[in-house]
Formats: sequence, structure tokens, C-alpha cells
Amino acid sequence: MWPIGTPFGGNVPRPAPFMRPRRIIRDLTGLPAVLGRFGPFEIRLATTKQEIRKAQRLRFHVFYEEGNATPQQGTALMRRDICPFDNFCDHLLVIDREARNRFGRNKPKVVGTYRLLRRDVAERNLGFYSQREFDIAPLLARHADKRFLELGRSCVHPKYRSKRAIELLWRGLWIYAKHHRIDVLIGCASLPGINPLALALPLSFLHHQASAAEEWSVRPLADRIEMAILDKNAVDSRRGIAALPPLLKAYLRVGARFGDGAVIDAQFGTTDVFTIMPLADIEERYISYYGGPMEMPESFVA
Repeated sequence: MWPIGTPFGGNVPRPAPFMRPRRIIRDLTGLPAVLGRFGPFEIRLATTKQEIRKAQRLRFHVFYEEGNATPQQGTALMRRDICPFDNFCDHLLVIDREARNRFGRNKPKVVGTYRLLRRDVAERNLGFYSQREFDIAPLLARHADKRFLELGRSCVHPKYRSKRAIELLWRGLWIYAKHHRIDVLIGCASLPGINPLALALPLSFLHHQASAAEEWSVRPLADRIEMAILDKNAVDSRRGIAALPPLLKAYLRVGARFGDGAVIDAQFGTTDVFTIMPLADIEERYISYYGGPMEMPESFVA
């Protein structure tokens, strides 16, 4: 449960509901909430319950209304993608500060989000989300000294789905990872659809061109889907890349590698692959592609 905040004491009256301060529910361990700005956009970490709810509403719109996910009753009623892991993960947000509501008034809007789960936080709570589908215990044991960060629930509002939005998310992610001295990025990445034959080209491309080395490899827990559906000689690299969702293309661009086998996520209507990105291997490519100038908040300038 989230902390209830400092109680009101003595005879001091509670402020009216519209005056009540937003509850701070995240300790950012030395990071400022705002990680950067670029034009009308702000990259920040959620610090309040309200901000996390906005991220959940965006996820509901993308995964359930636009996508093929099947909502549970509570999710459908509240129109939010609610998950127990949200209670202890950090939430990276891209906000359009110049967005307007239907009355033409300025109303900043969450247009992109990433959910971030560090290894130390996972071990104190429910573990990693990806452990529901993939056997990552051997990977963690082989690299017991490394700091892992799991990426999940990534999405961008359809009106903002451009190279710029993904760049902003990744710039914020880079600042967060560096602050926490992360060694490895991991997570489940999804391809739309649950028919492996329809996804034969992208799955085969990932297997033949971007498989992880054995020391980083991860396999599904059960019901493993073979990724090498097509022979290597039958896979055209350009067509293989073109068949990937934007997020997977972004991962490949910085040198990501993928586990051995895929898993069907029936609730979300996707086929999931496991992604591994050791930061030491991707740093130079990451900086060259995503490391352009960005306005930093004064509190974060050294």
C-alpha cells in the first residue's frame, strides 16, 4: 500500500479537497523529478499517486482500446491498466506541457511512459515482472554482482508516436540508469499478435541476427515458441527489421540481444521475447544516437 502521508494534528483544519496537496509517494533517491526538457516536452519521474494514475490511463488506452489486450473487470471499470508491480516500480513519463483540453485550456498531458524496476527493489517485493514468463534465475545467478533494471509497460500515445517521443523516453531512461549505476537492462518486448506463423519473419530475424550469447541467454519457463521458424537464408534483413515494432527497432539500434524462445501473452494479445542490453556494450551507440542536447533543470546541472 502507498503511505498515507503525514496526518493532520491538533486543531488544524483539513484543507478543502481542491486545496489538498498531492501526496508524495516516491523517494527518488537523489534524482530530481524532472530529468529534462525539450521544446514543449518534459521528461520526469512520477512522484504522486495522480501521476501514476495518468500513466495507467495512457497504458489502458494503448494496450486495451487501441491494442488487443483483454481487460479484467477492475481494469475495465476504472479504464486504467492496473498492475500490482506499479506499487513499487518507478514510472518514467513524457509530458506535453502545451497540450490543451477540449475547452482549449492548457492541460499538460502524459503522452509516453516506461515502468522501471531495479533488481534490489524487485528482490524486496514480487521479483521481476518478466519472471512470470521467462526463467531468468540462471541469468541473475551468473551475474550476481551486476545491477539489473527491468523495463516494462512502455507505450506512447498514438498522436505522439514518432522518433522524438521514443528518444525522450530513452534519454530519461539513460539518466535514471546512470544515476543508479545500472549494468544491464532487461525486459519483455512484445510483437503484436499471438500467431507465431504470422510473426515468422520478425521472430526468425531476431533469432538469426540478434540472439544473446550463452552467458546472457534466457529461456521461457514453459510453452516455448521456437523463434527460428524460417531458415537463416530465407530471412531478408531489411524486411525483418521493417516487420518489427518501433520499440524493438530502438532496442536493436543500440545493440540489444534476445533470449532463446518466445512466449504468448494471451491477456495482452502479444508474443513476447526477452531482451538483454548490457550497458557496457551499448553505451557508445546509445550516446551517439540518443545523446543530443537537451535542456536540463537547474537542480540537475552539475
